Amino acid sequence: MMENLRVVIADDESIRLMSLKTQLESLGLQVVGEATTGKQAVDLVLRLRPDLAILDIKMPEMDGLEAAKVIANEYPIPVIVLTAYSEQSLAERAIEAGVFAYLMKPVSEEDLLPTLLLARSRFREFQDLRKGISDLKEALETRKLVERAKGILMERRNLTEAEAFRRMQIQSQNENKKLAEIAQAIIMADRML
Repeated sequence: MMENLRVVIADDESIRLMSLKTQLESLGLQVVGEATTGKQAVDLVLRLRPDLAILDIKMPEMDGLEAAKVIANEYPIPVIVLTAYSEQSLAERAIEAGVFAYLMKPVSEEDLLPTLLLARSRFREFQDLRKGISDLKEALETRKLVERAKGILMERRNLTEAEAFRRMQIQSQNENKKLAEIAQAIIMADRML
């Protein structure tokens, strides 16, 4: 399940970076990029398009949480952060940054695999929710357009609601266009008259 996953890792301490790389590779993951600053991590993620990123929180130039936020906005993937500190404020910042999991240092292999699985699973759920919300918004906008267009047809052509809707459906099929496009055309035409 973890095989062939491409990962970018970032830690400002080279020994920990090497150790993390070894652990990940022993789990069958492919480390495609290594960074020592948050800025490098962001650049690598945007250039290499990995499946996952594991970032240390405390790094120079840009910390891991700032990097996670940029990654979430630019190229959303599951991000796991590493820290030696168990401060509540860091955990809260991690949540705000869109981090999907949190690991305490030193990272043990027993903790790493379940955390990777959890982060990927949460990320998929989040993406599904985001798509569902987008689909609902689109459906709502279509519904609003169709209702306005039906109202225009009912008023201008003295049609019942069912007749107005049926005419729009027929037009949609004849022109091979979405109902929303037909509704938009009716609304635009009405504005010009």
